Amino acid sequence: MIASEELKEARPRDVAIVENGQGAGPYVIVCEHASNFVPACYKKLGLSDTDLQRHIAWDPGALGVAHALANALDAPLVACGVSRLVIDCNRDPTVFDAIVAKSENIVVPGNADVSAAERMRRVREVYEPFHAAVAAAVARKRESGCPIVVGVHSFTPVYNGVMRPWHIGVLYDRDVSVAEPMLAALRADSGLVVGANEPYSPHDRVYHTLDRHGQSQGLPSVMIEIRNDCLASPRQEEEWGTKLATVLQQIRLPQNDSSR
Repeated sequence: MIASEELKEARPRDVAIVENGQGAGPYVIVCEHASNFVPACYKKLGLSDTDLQRHIAWDPGALGVAHALANALDAPLVACGVSRLVIDCNRDPTVFDAIVAKSENIVVPGNADVSAAERMRRVREVYEPFHAAVAAAVARKRESGCPIVVGVHSFTPVYNGVMRPWHIGVLYDRDVSVAEPMLAALRADSGLVVGANEPYSPHDRVYHTLDRHGQSQGLPSVMIEIRNDCLASPRQEEEWGTKLATVLQQIRLPQNDSSR
């Protein structure tokens, strides 16, 4: 069992990384799977360095896109500085896959038989600070208008042996105010294969952050998933961020016009 102070001392970075917190645009950008960092006290969760570079530990390329998007939109960015293998901040912490003992075909030894006390410690030390930072960013935006919450993720080209044809997916739940015009704009590009609620959907429990801080608060929200072989370089990350910013800037929601 790892004491809270050990976790605090072991991490060289913040759990919640906030950039451009005073950004004037109406968007709040969130990147839950930005990092593959595992605090030293967890001893890599029993995994190899190679395993920690895999998608099981983070969303490669997502943070670069989120940076570019936030810069172009003058938006606050809240990113998680700890690997989702410690706890997935985009999951309800009470569900079974918030802490996984196996991801894809990789066993995670450090997550085997996690006690209730250890689960709560990870919630307290990682999940709660991250979500507090998102809530604060959204609250600041609400002082001047109706913020739009955007989640940025990446996905693998192949999952469990099945090829995924989409270059990008737009995920949404009950609120489609941003997703529908975004899908239309992206599909106007004949070079893109665009998925609606692909390769995941809210039924896969991946919409937790956006529901908690956006949809359930009556705020527009949308989740972006980009295939990670399209994010193989900083230049590609920048290009995708710029492209998505252009799409989002063209969306006009009546309650946000005054804050643009």
